[in-house]
Amino acid sequence: MSSESKIAPHVDPFMVEVIRNGLSSIAEEMSLTVMRSARSPVLREAGDLSSNLADANGAQIAQGQDIPMHMGVMSFTVPEFLKLVPKDRLRPGDVWMLNLPSIGGNHLPDVKCIRPVFAGGRIRAFAISLAHWGDIGGGAPGSYFASATDCWQEGLRIPPIRVVADDIVDEEKLGLVLANVRTPEDCRGDVLAQISATRTAERKLQEMFRKWGPDFVEAAFAALHDGAERQMRAAIRNLPNGVYEGEDAMDGPDENTPGAMIRVTVEVTDDSITFDYSGSDDHVPEPINTTRYITAASAYYVAKAVCGPDIQPSGGCYRPVKVITRPGSICDARDDKPVVGGNHETCQRIADAALKALEHCVPERLTAGGPTTAGLAIFGAQRPDGKWVSLYETHGGGEGGRADRPGADVIRVHMANVMNTSAEVIETEYPVDVVFQRLRPGSGGAGKNPGGLGQERAYRMRVDDVSLTTMFDRRDVPPYGLQGGEPGAPFAMILQRAGEDTEIALPGRANLRIHSGDMVTVRASGGGGYGKPETGGDDK
Repeated sequence: MSSESKIAPHVDPFMVEVIRNGLSSIAEEMSLTVMRSARSPVLREAGDLSSNLADANGAQIAQGQDIPMHMGVMSFTVPEFLKLVPKDRLRPGDVWMLNLPSIGGNHLPDVKCIRPVFAGGRIRAFAISLAHWGDIGGGAPGSYFASATDCWQEGLRIPPIRVVADDIVDEEKLGLVLANVRTPEDCRGDVLAQISATRTAERKLQEMFRKWGPDFVEAAFAALHDGAERQMRAAIRNLPNGVYEGEDAMDGPDENTPGAMIRVTVEVTDDSITFDYSGSDDHVPEPINTTRYITAASAYYVAKAVCGPDIQPSGGCYRPVKVITRPGSICDARDDKPVVGGNHETCQRIADAALKALEHCVPERLTAGGPTTAGLAIFGAQRPDGKWVSLYETHGGGEGGRADRPGADVIRVHMANVMNTSAEVIETEYPVDVVFQRLRPGSGGAGKNPGGLGQERAYRMRVDDVSLTTMFDRRDVPPYGLQGGEPGAPFAMILQRAGEDTEIALPGRANLRIHSGDMVTVRASGGGGYGKPETGGDDK
């Protein structure tokens, strides 16, 4: 529908609001279903998952309070899926599985399950569950292969497959998938949790259709889109028209090589906004490239966070937002390029570059640089019977300062929203001890409103021959300050071999082997300061 579309006369605006809140509640229940029934700690403890509802054409109508990067990508997943799997192939009771980045996706470990929801003889909606699997195959346990130069080294690539028909799991297809991962029991439990989440959504949507009628509810979907578009256009009109430029840098592959640059031009024109990333560097021979869907997700996040954080995140909300990429760039890499780290490292630089551009437009609405990296450490080990366990740990840091307050300590910001796994769960389920966890003193950048503190967390191995994968940024290019504030402390990961005092600084992207008694310490970055430091202030 165009921006001129009106709410259908028979759909009361108050009923649109009732249905909007009902849809959001369904998406939240989907996420809770996965967290309460999944097998992997990365889902049930850390919550690396997201839930989404779409209308019959695949346009987003509701999402859980999950991970912005996932949410933005899933606004493309169903439309791209429908280009390959037409609606006439879909049946009630179907669930389709896929993970290809080229189909409205991001990276291979994020597996998506899509269920069409029928009423009155045709598709009325889709329920989509995304979950990060602890392993999807590939060259390293945990499926982060730091030396990957092509997409096939990163793991099993799943095109759309009907994994459930008539609400019965197709064990042959699922068996093929699970034979290609290192932790099949965990992954089986996780995908069954995803399937259950989509079934929960279908049941709740059917209740809606029975109560108000599917045509009425679909009309409410359309009204929801149009209302969100009007709200977003009104919010953009509150920005000053202009062209604003920003850039940010990835860490390089080593300390002697500069990292790729992300560059954006943001143009505000009356009631629309354009993000043009064409000037970003070319794709690189490292697993930090990303898809155009991730780039759009990051731009959508910035537009909504700056303009209208309370607007329903529907397809209509993003109609006034245009995102331009250059095929072959790090922001729109060729399909054969590795992308696993771009999912949570490059996407954050894409958002940071846009936020830095908007410093020249609305600095009072912005936050200085924060822990815009997953700070990822993956510990993989084999039990005596040969079965693998894989601990996927992300680490938050200090939030940047704002115009009205200092930054918060130890938090996730922007495109991320994943929690730590508790020490008790780690020590129970993995051959790893958590030695300590504490605030990192002095890590916040100085400013009128200083940045928040990062954290320090140390892990000691209880067995030999543990696979350690690192994937983090902000080691060389620390979180930036705004309006004269100083940068926060950079991210660092340190290895101490058993019985030795020497600290070995680990690279941001690496696969290595560590052994019993070895200790890995994560020193998460602090936030950048906002405003020039005041003499005699209490900077962190």
